[in-house]
Amino acid sequence: MKKLISFLLLSFVVYALQAQIKDPVKFKTELKSLSDTEAEIIFTATIDQGWHVYSTELGDGGPISATFNVDKKSGIEPVGKLKPVGKEVATFDKLFEMKVRYFENTAKFVQKVKFTGGAYAIEGYLEYGACDDESCLPPTEVPFKYTGEAKAGNTAAAVAKEDKAEKKEETAPAPAEVKDSAAMMELVPATPVDAATDVQSAVSSSELWKPVISDLQALGEEHGQEDMSWIYIFITGFLGGLIALFTPCVWPIIPMTVSFFLKRSKDKKKGIRDAWTYGASIVVIYVVLGLAITLIFGASALNALSTNAIFNILFFLMLVIFAASFFGAFEIRLPSKWGNAVDSKAESTTGLLSIFLMAFTLSLVSFSCTGPIIGFLLVQVSTTGSVVAPAIGMLGFAIALALPFTLFALFPSWLKSMPKSGGWMNVIKVTLGFLELAFALKFLSVADLAYGWRLLDRETFLALWIVIFALLGLYLLGKIKFLHDDDNNKVGVTRFFMALISLAFAVYMVPGLWGAPLKAVSAFAPPMQTQDFNLYKNDVHAKFDDYDLGMEYARLNGKPVMLDFTGYGCVNCRKMEAAVWTDPKVSDLINNDYVLITLYVDNKTPLTENVKIVENGTERTLRTVGDKWSYLQRVKFGANAQPFYVLLDNQGKPLNKSYAYNEDIPKYIEFLQTGLENYKKGK
Repeated sequence: MKKLISFLLLSFVVYALQAQIKDPVKFKTELKSLSDTEAEIIFTATIDQGWHVYSTELGDGGPISATFNVDKKSGIEPVGKLKPVGKEVATFDKLFEMKVRYFENTAKFVQKVKFTGGAYAIEGYLEYGACDDESCLPPTEVPFKYTGEAKAGNTAAAVAKEDKAEKKEETAPAPAEVKDSAAMMELVPATPVDAATDVQSAVSSSELWKPVISDLQALGEEHGQEDMSWIYIFITGFLGGLIALFTPCVWPIIPMTVSFFLKRSKDKKKGIRDAWTYGASIVVIYVVLGLAITLIFGASALNALSTNAIFNILFFLMLVIFAASFFGAFEIRLPSKWGNAVDSKAESTTGLLSIFLMAFTLSLVSFSCTGPIIGFLLVQVSTTGSVVAPAIGMLGFAIALALPFTLFALFPSWLKSMPKSGGWMNVIKVTLGFLELAFALKFLSVADLAYGWRLLDRETFLALWIVIFALLGLYLLGKIKFLHDDDNNKVGVTRFFMALISLAFAVYMVPGLWGAPLKAVSAFAPPMQTQDFNLYKNDVHAKFDDYDLGMEYARLNGKPVMLDFTGYGCVNCRKMEAAVWTDPKVSDLINNDYVLITLYVDNKTPLTENVKIVENGTERTLRTVGDKWSYLQRVKFGANAQPFYVLLDNQGKPLNKSYAYNEDIPKYIEFLQTGLENYKKGK
C-alpha cells in the first residue's frame, strides 16, 4: 500500500513539473563526413506548433540567435560560422519589435569542421532561443561530444564515436536533479560582493535552492491557461458583422429580402424556410471565404504576411483608401457585371440554388461596406497561426449578418418597428472611416519600426490619434460635415454620447505626449523607447540582482521576497512593468513591503568557474549568470518561461502561487497582498 501511495505521489509531482516546464523544441545531433579531412556537425530540431527557433546573426538586444560553442577540441577545427539550412521566415517580430529570422516546425543548423590529422575530439554545445507569441524560453544548450580518428582512406564517419550519453534527443531543460549538495553550493558566490562585511548567513544556501514545486501546488498553483483565442476570434467576427449590418449597403436590403420570401410563397412556413436557407447560405459563403484564404496562403504564410513590413505598408494604404471611401470621396464597388450575372442566374433558377445565388448577390453588392471590415478581421486573426482561425472569424461575421434575415422572417411584425434608412447610416459609415484611419496608423507603425525610419515615434502616433478622435467627436456633434451628410440631420442623444466618448478618449491620450503609459492604447502605440520626450519614470526598482544576497538582506530586515525572473529581450516583462508596476498600489507594495530580486535569465556575464549539474539524467554545464538563474527557476519552481513572479519567505518557501503574464492589476495586487498576509502569519 505504501508503494502504491508513493507511486501516486510521484506521478502527481511529475505531472506538476510537466505542466509548468515548457518543452517545445527537440534537437538531434550527428557528425556527417564530407571527406577524409572534412565533416559537418548537424543539429536538427522538431518544433511544436506556435513556437519558433531563431536563426543566426540577429544583432544585439533582440532574441538570442543560434550560436556554436566549443569547450574542448583537439585534432579538429571549426570552419566558418554556424549556418542555418532550410526555409526561414524573415519578418518583423511584434514581440521583440525588430526584424528577425526564425524556423517554424523544423530547424536545421550546420557547422563545418576539418580534421588536422590523427585522433580528434570535440566537445561543446549549440545555444538557441525559442519563443511563442507570449513568452520565450531562456537560452538553451544542446551539448555534443565526438571523438574518433581521421585516417587517409577512411571516412570520419567510419571511425567517429559519439558519446552514448549525448546520443539522446536534446530537449528544452526539464526539472533538474542535482548531483549532490556540494554541487548546489558551488552555485552560491563564495564572497558576497555587495553585502555588508558583517553579514552572516543563518540559512543554508542549499536550503534556499531546494525545490518548492509541491508547496506551490498546495497553494493552488495553476498549470495551464485555457486557450480562449477561438472564442475571442468568433466574438470579434460577430461584432464586425453587427457593425456591417447598420451600413447603407446592408440595412435597406433586409426588409426587401424578408418581404420577398414571405410574399413569393403562399405557404408561410415555406417562406420562413427560404429565409432560413438564405441566412444559412450567407454563413456558408463567408466561412468558405475564410477557409479559402487560409488554404491559398497557409497559416504560417498568413502569420508571416501579417508581420511583414511591406505588407503592413500596403495594408496601411488600403485602409486609408477605405477610409476615404467611407468619407464619401468615391465608391468602391466590385464590377457591376458580376452582380448582374449572379442576379440574373438567381432569377432563372429555382429552389435552393436560387436562394444561394441571392445570398451571393448580397455579398457582392455590399462589398463596399463589408470589405474593409472583413479585410481587417482576416489580417488580425491570421496572426494566430491557426488554420481554422479565419473560418471562425468569418463564421461569427456571417452569423451576425444573417441573423436579422431569419429573425424578421420568423417575426414579421418586427419589421414595423425597424428603424428606417436615413442619414444615421452615413454617420456610421463616416465613423467607421475615422476608425479605419486610426487603425491604419498601427500598421504603418509596424513598417516604421522594421525599417527604422523613426517617422512614427510614440508621441507622433499619439498626436495623430488625438487629432483623429477629436475630429470624430466634432463630427458627431455636427461641427464637421462630409459630402453625403444630411444638412438637417440633428444631433441625437446617442450621437451626443458617442461624441462625448470620442472627445474624452482624445483628452485621455494627451498626457502620453509627455510619457504617461496609457494602458488602454499600449497594444497599438509604438513602444515607450521610441518616445523622445519622456517625463515618466518607473518608481519600482530591484534591490538585488543576486538571489542569495537578496535573500540574506531580506532575512536581516524581516521582509518577504519577490522574485522576478525576467530577460533583457523579454517584451512581455516590459509590458508588465509598464502596465502593472506603475499602479501606485502595486509600486507601494513592492517597494515598501517586499525585497525585489530581479534575475535576468539571459545575463551573459561569465561565472567565476563553470558548474556542472545533472538535469533530467543529463550532465549540463552552467557557464553564465543567466544560466544560473535559469537553472534556479527550473529546479526550484519547475518553470522556464518569463515573466515569472514568485513570493518567498526567508527560508525560500513560497507564500502564494506564482504569477505569470497577466495585466490584471487587481489580481496582481491580490497576489502581493496574499503573500504578505501569509508571511505575517508565519513569523
